[in-house]
Amino acid sequence: MSKAEPRHTPDPNLTGYPPGIPYIIGNELAERFSFYGMKTILTVFMTKHLLDSAGNAAYMGDEEAKTWYHAFTAAAYFFPIIGAFVSDALWGKYKTILLISLMYCVGHGALAMMDLGPATGLWDMKPFLIIGLLLIAVGAGGIKPCVSAHVGDQFGRGNANLLTKIFNWFYLSINLGAAASSFLTPILLVKFGPWAAFGLPGALMAVATFVFWLGRDKFVHVQPSGVEIFKRETFSPAGITALKNLAPLFLIFIPMFWAIFDQTGSAWVLQAEHMDRNFLGIEWLESQVQVVNPVLILMLIPTFTWVVYPAMGKFFEPTPLRKIGIGLFMTAAAFAISGWIETRIEAGATPNIGWQFLAYLVLTAAEVLVSIVSLEFAYTQAPNKMKSFIMGVYFLGVSLGNQFTALVNWVVGKLKAEDGTSALDGANYYWFFTGLMVLTALAYVVFARLYKGQTFVQGDEDTVEHAKAVAEGPDAR
Repeated sequence: MSKAEPRHTPDPNLTGYPPGIPYIIGNELAERFSFYGMKTILTVFMTKHLLDSAGNAAYMGDEEAKTWYHAFTAAAYFFPIIGAFVSDALWGKYKTILLISLMYCVGHGALAMMDLGPATGLWDMKPFLIIGLLLIAVGAGGIKPCVSAHVGDQFGRGNANLLTKIFNWFYLSINLGAAASSFLTPILLVKFGPWAAFGLPGALMAVATFVFWLGRDKFVHVQPSGVEIFKRETFSPAGITALKNLAPLFLIFIPMFWAIFDQTGSAWVLQAEHMDRNFLGIEWLESQVQVVNPVLILMLIPTFTWVVYPAMGKFFEPTPLRKIGIGLFMTAAAFAISGWIETRIEAGATPNIGWQFLAYLVLTAAEVLVSIVSLEFAYTQAPNKMKSFIMGVYFLGVSLGNQFTALVNWVVGKLKAEDGTSALDGANYYWFFTGLMVLTALAYVVFARLYKGQTFVQGDEDTVEHAKAVAEGPDAR
């Protein structure tokens, strides 16, 4: 008996969950463990564990470490646009995810091998750090738009009503993996060293790749369109309209959110070093504090879904654009709390880490409102043949935000006075970003009131006439 060909379009009669979803969720859980596991310890590794071939300290300063951290994050979110093109035009999502994941595994291997250099006297850690981070950036970035779009591809008109729930489960899997790794890898770094702290995430990435391969016969394999069709679809009237409509979201508002949010792994980690980290009877490691975010996500997603959004609905319709706007203002509030913390530290106090946990609570609530909602919103606003591409453009916004933060820290490092200080040292750094976020949120209010777009679901034709118009005029917001 010949092997059955995989479906290329969703089953229009299926009203339940698609059979390939468990494999995608399992893959995402393990892959996110691998990514966040290494990313959680990156700042502390660069400032406290980086060695040369002789085993001597080659530590980075705070500004240099923050620059490297955000440059890596920017690269990881730049490559989605490349992965999206390869996926939509050449290979399709399944092949793109599988092959690029193998490169991803090699990058983790390079990080795990860093310890061998000082141990044998053969190499410095830094070259392997650069190689590993580059390969992981290509791997994590290359598959990122494909995985989220691959989720949506499994759904047709018959079960499109389940898409929001699955995107929530998808995001829950991301944060379950992130929570586990954020707690474990800092301990491994302290107890066993970089080989174990970077090796465990590498092992989980290998598991993620295997789980995804196991689901190959369960997936809907949406065929690549080819380069010419991809160009025609991307620059079709519907495609151009979608890009124009979403451009401010991708180029201004999403970048500024992530310019703030991703500093939980850099500036907030360095801030935690100067705080009393004894909280709830636990002496927290400075990098371990990041576990608060994914743990809160696991609690806040169902809370928002079943409590907050229905409560909002009693006063106004909680449209995606309204949710994002509320989240942007909350992002500014979160960074204002960290600015207050830094002001207290400069005054000679040692604030308890519980204050940073409060900032995490506000910022994580903002993440639910901005990140989850904008991810789904971007997918639904994209014509079907360019959904991976539009996801890539969305993630390019994350890259732009981190490029901005890296640039700010690079400039701060270069413009230090002879006494080693600068105008954006300490609390001023936090108030600078808080002010920018307030201005961004105010500008977003104008954008949201003017926005109009179309919604596309797999199985529909990619024309404006067949799209479901989103009649979100001023009265709907």
